[in-house]
Formats: sequence, C-alpha cells, structure tokens
Amino acid sequence: MNYKTILPKKMRGIVLLTLSVLSVAMIPVAQSQLMFRNTVTGDVLDLSFGKKGEKTEAVEHFLNTGENHYNTDEDAIKAGESLFASACSGCHGHLAEGKLGPALGDDYYTYPKNANDKGLFETIYGGARSMMGPQYNNLSKDEILQIMAWIRSIYWGSTEKADWLTEEEKETFQPAAMPEEFKEALENFNKNH
Repeated sequence: MNYKTILPKKMRGIVLLTLSVLSVAMIPVAQSQLMFRNTVTGDVLDLSFGKKGEKTEAVEHFLNTGENHYNTDEDAIKAGESLFASACSGCHGHLAEGKLGPALGDDYYTYPKNANDKGLFETIYGGARSMMGPQYNNLSKDEILQIMAWIRSIYWGSTEKADWLTEEEKETFQPAAMPEEFKEALENFNKNH
C-alpha cells in the first residue's frame, strides 16, 4: 500500500500544494521583531532604506529589543560625540544645548517617545516635524546608535524620566552636569516668568 492507492490523484495535488505552502511558511525570515514607526505619521518605517553600514551585533540586538548596548560603551560614546558634531550640532548645538532644534540633554522631550531608545531611534532615523528630516541617508543604523549613546551620556535631566534605563540602572545612574550656558539661560527664564 502506498500514497497512490490511498489518495485519489486530485487529493494528492491538494496535499502536495498544502505541504509546499506550509514548508515555505516555516522558513525563518530575518527581520526585526520590533516594529519601528515614524514619529510624526505613525507609519511603519522601512529599515531597508538609507546609508548602508556594517551589520553590527549592537544593531541586530537593538532592532530586536530596543536596547542600545552602546549606552555603556565608552568607545561608542566617543564616536557618537564626533558623529553628533558633524551631523547634529548645527541645529542642536555642540553640547546638545539646543539652538534651532531642541536641547537633547534635559528631560523635556518634544516627542515623549524619545525618553526611550526605540523612540529616539525612530525620530532620528525617520525624522520629525519642521527642519528635522530623516537621517537614514546620512547615518547608518550603527552611527545612529552611537549618537544616541552620546546623547544619553550627557543627560542632565531627572532619573525618573530616563526611560531608556532599567530600574536597576536608575538606582545607580548619575545625571551629567548641566552645561553652564543652559543653567544661566534657565535662571534668566525663571527670573522673568
């Protein structure tokens, strides 16, 4: 007894087609587990666009978890500072103190989603309102993560609003010192309001 005697010819074709479809569906597809969305429109971001770069372990981990391993990597933070100076400081200031674009070291977020690393990545990669265009053509995903790590390293805001930190990290986190220029501007603002 074989399959030819058990199943009629038409049924064999249906079974074969079903098994083929199921086997193709079982092939693992390399894609991120997280869905990244445009900060302004909410549309899904196509992460295949943009400047190509080395597929690093940090990028793969980030795309699957939203956690930036570079936040504690001194070499990546230093590289992020250099990248920030050339790609971001024209609008955000050399110390991310804010100019045409908002300050990035405090705990006021123009887009609340930027309090966590996934949200900040979405804003940098896909752009925001006004002059903040998408940076995916200018920076690789790895470079964006390095810039984000530098931004997190200069954070002088409230630990409670540092949503990129785990609860354990919040217990030992020490915010950076607020830049003097920002302190002076804040004092002047508070005197006049």
